[in-house]
Amino acid sequence: MYHIQKYTLQIFILISVSFYSFSVLAQKKHKIGFSIGANALTKKKLQQISDAGIDCIETGLTAFINKDSLTFTLPEADMIKKMREIKQAANETGVEIWSIHMPYGKEIDISFVEEERRQKVIAFHQQLLKYVAILKPKVILFHPSYYLALNQREMRIQQLVKSVQELNKAVKAIKAVMVVENMLGPALLVGKGNQERPLLRTVEECLAIFKLLPNDVFAAVDLNHIAQPEQLLLALDARVKTLHVADGDGQAERHYFPCDGKGENDWKAIFKALQTINYKGPFIYESNAKELVGYRACYNVLSSL
Repeated sequence: MYHIQKYTLQIFILISVSFYSFSVLAQKKHKIGFSIGANALTKKKLQQISDAGIDCIETGLTAFINKDSLTFTLPEADMIKKMREIKQAANETGVEIWSIHMPYGKEIDISFVEEERRQKVIAFHQQLLKYVAILKPKVILFHPSYYLALNQREMRIQQLVKSVQELNKAVKAIKAVMVVENMLGPALLVGKGNQERPLLRTVEECLAIFKLLPNDVFAAVDLNHIAQPEQLLLALDARVKTLHVADGDGQAERHYFPCDGKGENDWKAIFKALQTINYKGPFIYESNAKELVGYRACYNVLSSL
């Protein structure tokens, strides 16, 4: 296994940062990005992101919503103004807004069995899409579900398919691509055994569900949500549109930064899988580097293993 040794990696990062201006063009195999909330996207922050050699970002509007009531914390005019400010700043700094991570939670579940609840969530997402359309993202990312009650899985899958079909129309209307993310699932049951893990928890379940979804709906593969994520990449193949890059062990939400040496991912196998499936999307971190330059420096290390 090609895990990262902490001290060796720190040396690699120092070297990579020191020679950044010389090596970046040669090693720029994928665009580099990371996840950051829209509330943090000031002109100054976006300029810092650009100066660090980061090409794109994934963002989300969680800071501007009330998850329990499915309402927004700002009036519509203020939401529109905020989105326009972010888009202008992104344009001026040259940072691409690659993807939007749509909110999720106990009350934000597109697989609800109760039709009234499901429709309320769909309407909420459709309103949010009107706001994020201003940002002109390439990709809109959804979670397939939240935690499930026992013995609802098949019904939840049916509801997920129905919701994806509806939301895909709204996503395409803003000229973006819809993706659905794989979820953590080392065991079906969680806690005291009175809940099931979210949908898309295994390679087999991902394949089965994606066969039911429209062909123009793709996958977001979270490398922290499953042990040996290269197997999921290879299984989904051309369906993989974007990544969430973090290290882990497939047992819990670790979100370790890959170059901190804490996780168990085999990065050589992951990059081989990305090459095999001809993945052309960006390398989007959903983990935190200590400094912005660390994102590209870490990529340079990982991709050269």
